[in-house]
Amino acid sequence: MWWMDDIIVPAVLILGVFCFVLLVRSSTRRSARKSTIRTAEDLYPLYADSIRKQRKKYAKEHGGQWRDDEGSGRP
Repeated sequence: MWWMDDIIVPAVLILGVFCFVLLVRSSTRRSARKSTIRTAEDLYPLYADSIRKQRKKYAKEHGGQWRDDEGSGRP
């Protein structure tokens, strides 16, 4: 049944190309739409402090405390 091969193989190839185009189009549409996720400008106040202030804030939020002599290697 060689004539079925002449019909089925091109149909499968066309279906594959069509599915690929749909996948790329939906992915492009999803990545190009306006996002409601916070932007860098929204996040800036959270990280605008110095490293020392950020560490102290992190420790305070997580129930600990930050000492400036940690990590200095001296006893």
